Amino acid sequence: MLTEQTQKLMLVINPTAGKNRARDNLFMLINYFFTHNYHVTVFPTQAKGDACNFVAEYAAAFDALVCVGGDGTLNEVVTGLMLCKPETRPRLGYIPGGSTNDFANTLGISSEMQAAAAEFCTGEPFCCDIGRFNGRYFTYVAAFGLFTEVSYETPQPLKNTLGHAAYILEGAKSLTSIKSYRLKIICDGEETEGNFIYGQVSNSTSIGGILNIGRTGVQLNDGLFEVILIHMPENLLVLNEIIGCLMTQNLENSGHIFFRRAKSVTVMAEDPLPWTLDGESGGSFCYSHAEIIPGAVTFNLVPQTAAAKPLPQPAETDALES
Repeated sequence: MLTEQTQKLMLVINPTAGKNRARDNLFMLINYFFTHNYHVTVFPTQAKGDACNFVAEYAAAFDALVCVGGDGTLNEVVTGLMLCKPETRPRLGYIPGGSTNDFANTLGISSEMQAAAAEFCTGEPFCCDIGRFNGRYFTYVAAFGLFTEVSYETPQPLKNTLGHAAYILEGAKSLTSIKSYRLKIICDGEETEGNFIYGQVSNSTSIGGILNIGRTGVQLNDGLFEVILIHMPENLLVLNEIIGCLMTQNLENSGHIFFRRAKSVTVMAEDPLPWTLDGESGGSFCYSHAEIIPGAVTFNLVPQTAAAKPLPQPAETDALES
C-alpha cells in the first residue's frame, strides 16, 4: 500500500536489451518496487537516444531512477543525468539486462533482476566518478583498437542468441590482422609516443567481458582514470608476453604496456582514430581529450567490493552539455 513516505521512481527500460530479459521481467519489477513503497512510472525506450532524452527532461521530478538494460542504455541514462543540475539528480539504480554488463560486474550488482532490484532498495548512496570524452559522457570506458569494435559491430540477434560468447567469437576474428596506430598521449602532463594496438581510459574493473583489472586497485570514486596502452608487439613471443601480463593483471611491470592513473588524458593521432564509449561507437578523431568528473552520479547499491566504497558527500559538479 502506498503511504506518505512513498517515493516516485522513474523506471527506464530497454525492452530489446540482452535476450529480452528486461521486457519479460517488467511486471515483476513494477510489482517489486510497488511493494517496497515506490510509485513507478515506466519509460520504455523505442530508439537510440530515448533514454537520454527521457532522463534529461523528467528525472528531476523523481526521487529515484532505475535503468533496466545493458551498458549502452546505462550510458544514455547517465548522460541524461549529467544534463540535469547536480542538485536535481535522483539517486540511480542499475538492473543489468544486457549481454555483458561490465559496469554491473564492477559495482557487484547481481545478474538476477529481482536481486538487483532488492540491492537498490536496501543499498546506500555511492558517489561515482563519470568520464567526459570530447564533450560526450561515458560511465566506465573510452577505448580504441583491438576488440573495441566487437561490442557495437556484433549483430543484435547474435548477441541475443549467444550472449557474452558472441563477443568472444567476433573478437577472435580480429586477431588475424592486428592494426597499430601511431599516437602521442599525454596523461596529466606525462607524454608518451609509439605504435599502439589498444588503448583504454576507464573507471571499471571489467572491460568488454574480456579484460579484468580488478587487482590493480581500481577505485570508482578516487577522481582518477586507469589508462592502459598496449604497444604493437614485434613478434608472437612479445604478443604472448602481453597476453600473459593482461591475464595476470601484471600491468605495471611490462615494458610493452603503458599503465597510469590520471585525471585527464589527451590522445593525438595522425589519422582519425575510431573510439568506443561504453561499448558503443564513439566516433573517430585525430585529437581526443578525456577528463574525469568526480562524484557526479549517485548510485544506490550494496557496497561489495573495494571499487565501491561509499563517500560521505558527492563532489560538486556543474551541469555540462555535450
